[in-house]
This record gives sequence, structure tokens and C-alpha cells, in this order.
Amino acid sequence: MFEKFTVIPSIDLKDGQVVRLLHGDMNRATIYGADPGETARRFDEAGATLIHIVDLDGAIAGAPRNIEAIAQIRASVKCAIDVSGGLRTIEAVRAAFAAGADRVSIGSAAILNPGLVRDACAEFPEKIFGSIDIRDGKLAVKGWVETSQLTVTEAANRFRAAGVAAAIVTDIARDGAQVGVDAARMEEIANAVRIPVIASGGVASLDDIRALRSCFDAGVVGVVVGRALYEGNFSLSAALAAAIQ
Repeated sequence: MFEKFTVIPSIDLKDGQVVRLLHGDMNRATIYGADPGETARRFDEAGATLIHIVDLDGAIAGAPRNIEAIAQIRASVKCAIDVSGGLRTIEAVRAAFAAGADRVSIGSAAILNPGLVRDACAEFPEKIFGSIDIRDGKLAVKGWVETSQLTVTEAANRFRAAGVAAAIVTDIARDGAQVGVDAARMEEIANAVRIPVIASGGVASLDDIRALRSCFDAGVVGVVVGRALYEGNFSLSAALAAAIQ
């Protein structure tokens, strides 16, 4: 699926708007736009092959809350979209695909309902990603508001056994803070979990893209980029170029 290192722009949805959180705090959201479809179209036109969409309201509620916005994004772009947030039943997963998702990311359900991940991978082979959100070395669940005692490796083992295509690993302490990535840590995780890893959290510069790209052979196959794009640190076109330099 990931033949080369992939830069994946992110669209986080809260109340139908495009936002970014700081450290995963729903009360620290910056609004970047009221038209998710237009935001997605700009990423698509810049060359994105995959857009990562997070239904923040759904993550907290435990069920999708921004399906209309997701459908709007699907209608606005030709590239693939990955949907996450609140997908804790097979019906919710099906609803995300029905709204136009090409991939679906499942996180909390791996702990709350392990059978769901297996069922989703069986019904939608090669289309399911696992989401591993880290806070202080432990797994954060339920929209990052609770912490599990599972380690990253233990969570990844569950995802690998279920048959996920890749795992999106988010460092919550860095997410939205533009403090730089910990490429060595992501490489360490990729070596330990033995499934393709998509890094997320902390990207601030093109050097972060290059540092993660250098870990491709270790299994770090891509990076999710959010606030750095919205704040104009660099363009998506520049990020895509840095991924192949």
C-alpha cells in the first residue's frame, strides 16, 4: 500500500468546522475554516494522495457526528480519504465507508471492543488502519480523555493480529504544538510493532518530514501533517517535495 513515504494532510472536524487542537484538548481548538470540502479540495489540488479526517466530536461521543462534512469532503476531492473518530461499532465503520471513506482508522475500539477490529478487517480487507495515541508512554482512548494501561507494543500486537494495513501513531504531547517530531522514537516503535507506521504529532518544519522519511526502511511509511500546514510553516507542495528528496 505504501510504496513510498507519504505526506498525509489532516482535517480535524469539530461542529462541522476545520480545527486543530493543542495537545488533544477539545477546549483548545483553533478554527481554520468553515468549509471542510474547500480545505480538502486545496490539498487534493496540491497533490495529496490521501487525506486524514478526524471526527473529533465523534471521538468524544463514541459515534460519528460529522458524517455530512465527511460526505462533503468526498464530493470535493479525487484523492483517497481516511476517516477516524467514534468508530466503535461495525455499523459506524460501515457508515464511514458509505459516506465515502477509502480507509478507516480505529483506535479506542481495539481496547473497548477488540472483536470490532477483526470484523472490520475481515469485511474491509486492506482498508483498516489502527490508531495508536500515546500519552506518557501509555495508550490514550475515548478521544484522548482516558488512558489505558496497555503499552504501545501491546496495542500494536492487537492491531497486527486483527490484520490492519498500518498504524497511525500520534504523540499527544507533541500534537498541534509544532515542537518537532521524535523520529528516533517513531523508528523504534516501527521496529517493535512490525506493521507499517504513520507518524503523527509535532511536525513543524520540512526537516521533520525529511527526518521521518529517512526511517522509511524501518517501517515509518508516512506522516500526518496538520497545524504546520494551516499556519503556513510550509506548503503541502513543499512537504510532498521534501518527502522524495
